[in-house]
Amino acid sequence: MAKPTPKSLAEINQSVPVPDVYQSAFWQKFLAYSGPGALVAVGYMDPGNWLTSLAGGSQFRYHLLAVLLIAIIVAMFMQTLAIKLGVVARQDLAQAIAATLPRPVRYGLWILNEVAMMATDMTGVIGTAVALNLLFGLPLVAGILLTIADVLVVLLFLRFGIRRIEFIVLAAIITVGVIFGLEVGRAQPPLTAILTGLVPTNLIIKNHAALILSLGILGATIMPHNLYLHSSLAQSRRYDYHNPAQVNEALRFANWDSNVHLVAAFLINALLLILGGTLFFHTDHQLASLAAVYAGLKSTAIVGQLASPIMSTLFAFALLITGLISSITSTLAGQIVMEGYLHIRLPLWQRRLLTRLVTLVPIFIIGWAVGFTDQAFENLIIYAQVALSIALPFTLYPMVALTGNKALMGNHVNSRWTTWLGYGLTTIITILNLNLIWHLG
Repeated sequence: MAKPTPKSLAEINQSVPVPDVYQSAFWQKFLAYSGPGALVAVGYMDPGNWLTSLAGGSQFRYHLLAVLLIAIIVAMFMQTLAIKLGVVARQDLAQAIAATLPRPVRYGLWILNEVAMMATDMTGVIGTAVALNLLFGLPLVAGILLTIADVLVVLLFLRFGIRRIEFIVLAAIITVGVIFGLEVGRAQPPLTAILTGLVPTNLIIKNHAALILSLGILGATIMPHNLYLHSSLAQSRRYDYHNPAQVNEALRFANWDSNVHLVAAFLINALLLILGGTLFFHTDHQLASLAAVYAGLKSTAIVGQLASPIMSTLFAFALLITGLISSITSTLAGQIVMEGYLHIRLPLWQRRLLTRLVTLVPIFIIGWAVGFTDQAFENLIIYAQVALSIALPFTLYPMVALTGNKALMGNHVNSRWTTWLGYGLTTIITILNLNLIWHLG
């Protein structure tokens, strides 16, 4: 008999058993706890990240690699707090925030986060539609409408259970990484220049365009839905949470899992930036869209003898993979937000279909107003990043406060320096995102 499709996050987030805390080897425990980090890392590789990384490379070669590195380090810190909240308090971020707020404020935050979830979903819709257009010549309108059917993909994956979903997503990340590794390898970028690009400079202070792109990279890297998702998935391992030793082990290996996969996300985004910097820096070709990169990878005028239809097809295929996989994570994150803030559980397929239908409304309004072109839709991705930027402080400040609450976190409460670092980084991110919104406006 076929396994029934789970109806809620609680049903798919079944506890995964872990080895004995005292008797198992490091690698056994690491593999047992690995998985949630892969689901979260997908959020760091969506089309918003693709666009900012490629644009950063094409305009400033490798100099913004340092910005990417700083952004992923900050993301590691924030994901650590989300993990700690889930493992220690046994609550996801939405539940913990909602428990401390009056109903009107809670509803307001729910609306704000739903807008952020739709913005996240929008990047997946556009990325998938562009990929289908590049691979099969499908018109963008048809590709956008076809993304409604990805609810079937989500339902199929959810029937596998959380552990198999984690493996599927990990395989997708590895596939995308291999594709970009091959493309960068063919481009033969100078290693010395790449290593130099990892060192921060005053470029973003002196160059206004570099500052805007740097803010875009930061805004595309740290997103609210990843924090909600991780705080929930961190609870998916079965251990005795009354046993301090097992709680410590859970925190330790959940952080290992998170950091390893975030390093993978950094490498993939770095490969995209290096690809843009190697093939398109100081050329007559204006790198304005994902379609332009696809065409450029086939054009000898752009990349010389390294041009290859295979490489351009692999590029589009990688875009399609990330678009489809992001459907899973955005569905789970949306369910977490709805259940946490409203205490409402919808079957996951209904949640997915509702989110996708609502997401299509602004896409088609803008498409009819300015035209259904890849450039118009990719500009829409940029404005989706602005929506995420607006929602981010309303997620980060409460998370830092909650993990600094002794009554909630017990012995795992933030140290004073961790709390102040969290508030400091959140304030800096808020200022930078406001700056981004100002300049885009």
